[in-house]
Amino acid sequence: MPIAQTPPDWKKEWCEIDDATYLNTASRGPMPRTILRAVQASLDAYRSPHRIGDGTFFDVPNRLRASLATLIGARPAEIALTTGASTGMATVSQLLDWRPGDEIITAKDEFPVQYSTWKPMEQREGVILKIVAPRGRFITADDLIEAITPRTRAVSVSHVRFDDGTLLDAARVAAACRAHGAVLVLDVSQSCGAMPLDVEELGADFLVCAGYKWLLSPSGTGFFWVRSDHLANVRRGPFYWTAQDAGTFSALNFLDPKPSHEAKRWDAAEATTHFNLNLTAMDAAVDVVLRIGPGSVREHNRQLIERLFDRLPDNCVRASPLDPAERGPYGCFTGPTADDTVALYQRLRKEGVVVSMRGGRIRVSPHLFNSTEDIDHLVRIVSTSPPL
Repeated sequence: MPIAQTPPDWKKEWCEIDDATYLNTASRGPMPRTILRAVQASLDAYRSPHRIGDGTFFDVPNRLRASLATLIGARPAEIALTTGASTGMATVSQLLDWRPGDEIITAKDEFPVQYSTWKPMEQREGVILKIVAPRGRFITADDLIEAITPRTRAVSVSHVRFDDGTLLDAARVAAACRAHGAVLVLDVSQSCGAMPLDVEELGADFLVCAGYKWLLSPSGTGFFWVRSDHLANVRRGPFYWTAQDAGTFSALNFLDPKPSHEAKRWDAAEATTHFNLNLTAMDAAVDVVLRIGPGSVREHNRQLIERLFDRLPDNCVRASPLDPAERGPYGCFTGPTADDTVALYQRLRKEGVVVSMRGGRIRVSPHLFNSTEDIDHLVRIVSTSPPL
C-alpha cells in the first residue's frame, strides 16, 4: 500500500497572530512571509535603482498576468492589472455601448460597488438599474434569470455574496445572458483564491477582483478579466502609456501611441513596474495562492464551517446556505434577534475573536492558518455568553 502523504503545514507560511483568533480573511487576507520579503526587494530597488533595468517594467506584470491566468483558466492577454474590483467595474461601465432604456440587473443588498458603479450611469447614459430581491432566503440564479428582459444589457453580481456567503450558479446566469444578448459581469473578490475557478465554466464576459482578500495581496491591487471575444468590439478610451503592444521601452511609441490589442490596455496607470510595492507583493502573493491551491482552501474551510454550524448553540441561526455546494469559502450566523447578534459580535471581538458583521450577520471566514481549535474557541464564547 502507498504511504499516505502528510499534508503541508501551510500555517508556517504566515507570521504568527498570537494576540487574536483571526477568522476574517473575507475582509482582509493576512500576507504570507514571502510577500513581505518581496516588498523588501522592491524597497531595495528604490535604494539602488541603478541595478534595476527597464525590463522590469514588463517582466513583473507579465509574470503576474501569467499567474492570474493560470489561477482562473484564462489567457494572459485577457487580464488587466488594476487597483481593485471597483476599477474593473468602472472599466466595464465605460467600454460598453449603452442605449437609453438599457437595463442593468443586480441583486438586492449586493456589495456597494454595484450601486456606486451603476447608479451614476442612470443619469449619464439613461440606463435603468434593476434590483432583484430573492424569492426565498438567498438570491439564486433563478431570481436573476427571471428578471432578464429583451432590454437587459448586463447582469452584474457577486460570485459569492459578501453578506451571507451564497455561491451563485454563474454558468446558468451566463447562459441566460447570452440567450438575450446581454453580458455577465461577475465580481469574484470573495471566491478567487479560495475556490477553484475556470472562466470557461463560469461563462461570464467580465470578471473583476480585489486582491486584498483571498489573493493575500495589499490594498490597491486586483485584476480585470475580459473574454477575448470582446477585446475588438469595445469602446476605446484613455490608457496607460506603457499599455501598448510593446515589450521593451525602445518599442514604445511616445508620440502617437496606440493601445494594446490585449486586455493590458486597461492596466491601472503607474501600476505596472517592479518599483510598485503593491505589484511586487501581489506577484509573490499569487504565487503562494497557486502553490497552496484554491481547492485546498475551499476544502479546509468547508470542514471548519461545517464544524461551526454543527456546534453552534440552538439559539443561534445559521445564516448561510447549509449545503456546501451552494456556499462560498465562509459561513455566517446570527443570534435570535438583531440586537442579540450585535451583542454576540461585540463579545467575540472583546475576547479577541476577529470576525465581521455584514448585513446583520456574523461572518466567519477562516483560511489555512486557522484550525478546529479556533472554531471551537469561537463556539465556546458564543455558548457561554449571557442569556440572549
